[in-house]
Amino acid sequence: MGHFPGMTEKLSADPAAMIARAREVTRLNIEALTALEDAIGEDIARAVEVILSRPGYLVVTGMGKSGHIGGKIAATLASTGTNSFFVHPAEMSHGDLGMLRKDVTLLAISNSGESRELRDPLIYCQREGIPVIGITQRPNSFLGRSSTVCLTMPQVAEACPNGLAPTTSTLMTLALGDALAMVLMDRRGFTAEDFGLHHPGGKLGMSLQSVRDWMGDRPPAPATVPLTGTFAEVVSAITEGRKGATVVTNEDGTLAGIVTDGDVRRAFSRDLTGLTAADVMSPKPKTISPDARMSDAIDLMTQNKIATLLVVEADRPLAIVHIAELMQAGYVG
Repeated sequence: MGHFPGMTEKLSADPAAMIARAREVTRLNIEALTALEDAIGEDIARAVEVILSRPGYLVVTGMGKSGHIGGKIAATLASTGTNSFFVHPAEMSHGDLGMLRKDVTLLAISNSGESRELRDPLIYCQREGIPVIGITQRPNSFLGRSSTVCLTMPQVAEACPNGLAPTTSTLMTLALGDALAMVLMDRRGFTAEDFGLHHPGGKLGMSLQSVRDWMGDRPPAPATVPLTGTFAEVVSAITEGRKGATVVTNEDGTLAGIVTDGDVRRAFSRDLTGLTAADVMSPKPKTISPDARMSDAIDLMTQNKIATLLVVEADRPLAIVHIAELMQAGYVG
């Protein structure tokens, strides 16, 4: 049996009844999102242009569940190229209105549009000429009337049987905020590299960083030996470099090859007398530019089943990347 606002009978402990109710809530959410999709129109384009025209931050605010959703929307905006942060509306009434500089835009969220805590910031924005983007189900509410652009969500029933707990409305708000963030992202031409700069700590973000970012401003010089270096010098360089390899260089310092731990082990099957770096090196090692993505470096090492990769610029070795370092840093799982 379906649930409707005002219906309060206790749900049966029968698993089938609980499954049916959970599916009903999911269906109501799907219907709400479908209604939202149909309702999106030119207002979102106007909202985007208002935000893009403003040099300052996009400040997001909302009370209760709308505030929780607003915090997520602000985080999504900030990570995708729109400078944004969340401010609690009640805190604004106690001094934080000072965060609303004349160059900002306010994104205010309220399902009813009549949240008492929003009145002070909305009145302040009207007085200071700060544009407001409103998200609400009721365009004739105080929020709707105070908005430069009102993003109106369709009026659909909450999944809560009493019509009290925000459910479908918060989902629509979240989806509409995501839609706004993605349109802004696309209008700005925000790239994967830009995303990586904003997410240096996550695995995805780290993979989008450049090799140069990974090396840092002053990467330690890789261990090197000349072409004429003795076998003993090669082993010593590998040991001191602690990268499982050493770079072999020409007289002018350009790259000639690489000697890895594996090359050294294989050399022991030969007469070591008089062996030089040129005799045991791999003359065409895999290399990568410092401006390449870390994901490219990882793919190159994985596809070629190698543990070390040379970072080379203008034919000169800058660093050695070792797979163990990437695993320790979280680049490789």
